[in-house]
Amino acid sequence: MKKFKAFFVLITILSVILVGCSNSDFQADHHYEVKDFTYTNQDNEKVSLNDLKGKVWIADFVFTKCETVCPPMTYNLTQLQEKLKEEGVKDYQFVSFSVDPETDKPEVLKEFIGGYEADESKWDLLTGYKLDEIADLAEHSFKTIVADDPKSDQMIHGTSFYLVNQKGEVVKSYSGNSDVPFDLIVEDMKTLIKEGNK
Repeated sequence: MKKFKAFFVLITILSVILVGCSNSDFQADHHYEVKDFTYTNQDNEKVSLNDLKGKVWIADFVFTKCETVCPPMTYNLTQLQEKLKEEGVKDYQFVSFSVDPETDKPEVLKEFIGGYEADESKWDLLTGYKLDEIADLAEHSFKTIVADDPKSDQMIHGTSFYLVNQKGEVVKSYSGNSDVPFDLIVEDMKTLIKEGNK
């Protein structure tokens, strides 16, 4: 019995030590490294992965001719922006990758985002690549699909919002179309930003 008690105490102490050694309050679901890129935003400016290093950012995949999920996803990001503003969160970026780069030239993306109440200073809508390039980035960096729908002029793509840390790793994903966990996303972003500023 004494040996059991001693073992139990030892395990308890080790558990406390291990928890104490963890210097992160943020719990990542995965660590997908985002492949290097340099694309063009709605203001015809170059935006690279290197430009985003050191920032916490939210990524998604949309296109301007989308007739289903993209308008609510884009609206939901404007709502997330509003909540981040209410919480005083400033050090972040949104990145929307177009999955229809042939159509979505910078001026088209500019007109598209102009239809929403968005803070474009913190939101890059990217284009300037081939479909196979963005499909490759989506698959290998975000573990999601981007593909042409042969039966229509629509595109097949994921509807998640992806949280990327300061090192350029996708660490979490959330529903971006419906039942968006706004409060959780805000808290996760605040935690990552705080830990990055330590």
